[in-house]
Parts: sequence; C-alpha cells; structure tokens
Amino acid sequence: MVLNYIWILFFVVSFVIMLVKLIFLGDTTVIPATVNAITDSAKTAFEISLGLTGVMCFWLGIMRVGEKAGAIRMFSKLINPFFSRLFPEIPKDHPAMGSILMNYSANMLGLDNAATPLGLKAMSELQEINPDKTRASNAMIMFLTLNTAGFTIIPVSIIAFRATAHAANPTDIFLPLLIATYGGMISGLILCTLIQKIKWDVVLTSWVIGIVAAISGLTFLFSRMPKETMEVVSNTAGGLIIFSIIITFISLAFFRKVNVYESFIDGAKEGFTITVKIIPYLVAMLVGIGIFRASGGMEMITNGIKYAFNYFNMDTRFVDALPVAIMKPFSGSGSRGLMVDLIKPVTEGGLGPDSFAGRLAGIFNGSHDTTFYVLAVYFGAVAIKKTRYVVATSLFAELVSIILGIVVCYIFFG
Repeated sequence: MVLNYIWILFFVVSFVIMLVKLIFLGDTTVIPATVNAITDSAKTAFEISLGLTGVMCFWLGIMRVGEKAGAIRMFSKLINPFFSRLFPEIPKDHPAMGSILMNYSANMLGLDNAATPLGLKAMSELQEINPDKTRASNAMIMFLTLNTAGFTIIPVSIIAFRATAHAANPTDIFLPLLIATYGGMISGLILCTLIQKIKWDVVLTSWVIGIVAAISGLTFLFSRMPKETMEVVSNTAGGLIIFSIIITFISLAFFRKVNVYESFIDGAKEGFTITVKIIPYLVAMLVGIGIFRASGGMEMITNGIKYAFNYFNMDTRFVDALPVAIMKPFSGSGSRGLMVDLIKPVTEGGLGPDSFAGRLAGIFNGSHDTTFYVLAVYFGAVAIKKTRYVVATSLFAELVSIILGIVVCYIFFG
C-alpha cells in the first residue's frame, strides 16, 4: 500500500513541477526531458532484468544443489539460535534460514551479483510459509529491513572510485562508513523487534553484541591496512569464500549421490522464471524514479534543505552531498553518478574527493542500499502487494545511517 502511494506521488509531483517550470519559469525543456525519462527508465529496467537472468540462473542452480546435498540445512542449524529469535515465524531447520544467511554474507562481502539471487531465493522460501500470499510477513519485513541497510565489511567500489579521483588517502572513509552502515542496520533491527514484539533474551543480546564486536575488530584490522593491501585482501577473501561455498555444495552433493547437473538445471529454471516475474515491478519503480529526477523534484528537495540550514546560520557543507544520500534509496547507479560528479577536481566542476562533501558522498553511497529497487524486485518476485510497514522500517534504518554518516564525517574530517 505504501509503495502504491509513493509511486502515485512520483507522477503527480513530477507533473506539478513540470507545469510550474513551464508556466512560471518558461522552461520548455523540462517536459521533453521528463517524457524521455519514461522511455529511458523503462529500457533500463528491462536491461537490468535481462542482465540479471544469467546470474539468477547460476546462483539458484547452485542453491538447488546445496539443498539436495543438505548443505542449506547445515547453514540453518549454524545460525538457528540467533535467527530463530529474529525470525520466529520460520520453522526450525527450514532452508530459508540458510538462504537468508548466505544473502547477508554476500552483501557483507560486497558481492552484489551473488546477493540478489540468494535474496530472491530467500523470499521465495519465506513465501512458502507465508499464510497470506499477498501480504508481507513479519519475517519478510525483518529480512528486507536488514537487507536494505546495505551493510558491507569492505566498501571496495567506493574506495576504487576515490582512488580514481586521486584522493590523497582513498581509504580514509572506511571507518566512518562502517560506523554509519552498521549503526543503521542495528537501528532497523531494533525497530523491527519492537514492532513485532520480539523479546530480547540473553541469546539475542549476546549475538548482537558479538556482531558489533566482530565488526569493530574487522574495522580496526582493515583501518590499519594500506589501500592496495585492503583491495587485495577484500577481492581475494570474498572470491575465495564464495568459490569455497560452490565447491562445498557440489562436493557434498556428489558424495551423497545427488545428480548435481540435473539439480543445477532445475534450480536454474526457477531463476529464469523469477527474473521474468520481476520485470513489471522494476519498470514501474524505475520509471517513477526517473521522471521525478528528470522533472527536477530531487533538486528542489536538496535546495530546500540547504535554504533551511542557511536560514539558521548552520554549517551547510554536508548539503552538497545530500543528493547522493537521497538518490541512493531509488537508484544505485544514479547515486554513484552523483558521487562521481561531486568528487571530480574543482577545475572540472566538482568539489574534489578530499573535500568534506566529497568524503561524505562516499560514506552516503556505501552506507545504505537501493531500498525501493530492492523492495520492488523482492516483493515482485513473490507477488506481494501489501508491503505493510517495511518501507518505514527500511527508511528509518537509512535515515539513521545518513545522520550517523554526517556526524562521523564531522568528527573525522571536521
């Protein structure tokens, strides 16, 4: 229901802005630009779906092999003490537990190509135990709230963009970024537990404290590494872990006399079916976002925020990076484009990678995920129409990460 209202608002607000610009400002370019955005965004949505097809087929094929081999059940048992409290609706030893864990693991390693198929697999399994097939379950909401927090251990892509822009120290945003993203994730987790009335017992509290401690340890470890070392360790560790999982699934299936190839093909067929299902949902969301941006709606929001802070004589250096934060829930490529444009040298119209806004743009870009894209794709894959409060919990987690990003940027970079 919330997505329904948001989608309608994209069109209505964009139309009003177009009329204002045309009638009062004499801007005759806004209407063609906004109309062209419909075609461009629809094309982009289809291209994304098409590009996702092969990856979906492969990873859901591998997941089917893992299921037949019993490996997913082993994953479920491993994290059952923690997940059984966060997801009390999921039966004990259900394969959804393993799929959720693997999705989160891929996100933490920055492996987007693997994370999406695994996440869609988890949604499919959660839908199997969902009593109302058109309404998001509590387990789905918890899963997606944490998923859209965008938590990652090593923000390699952000560091790479800063290095390309010739930042003095491309990794200097590493620690602030982790604080922002995990602060948002924990905030979303706490809010969901309160709404769903999940009790915080010793086990749940211990797991959360353990996760925070582990991330703090990794943060300390990687913050001591030079950029080159961090990139090598990140790429090597991430690739090794993922390939090890693939080999484990195949080997275990072989020793248990499972027909590995046939199992893979069965899972791959499911991947193709899911990809086709999400196309209409993806087209709808990306077109709405595209026309809102093309009409100037995003620019008006950031200008209004800047005016408000200027009015109260407050520091406004962070406002230059806000478009990155605002765009990220709607479009990862759009947010990335805004960041790249911002960290260009001053001579090329940017503010530079080592400017306050340049650093904050990197923190924003890596500290939360593309919420509306994720919700459209994941709910579309299982035909969920009533999303309940998941938009609110996801955006709350992102708001916390944005506020923390601003605060830690002032603390670290003044």
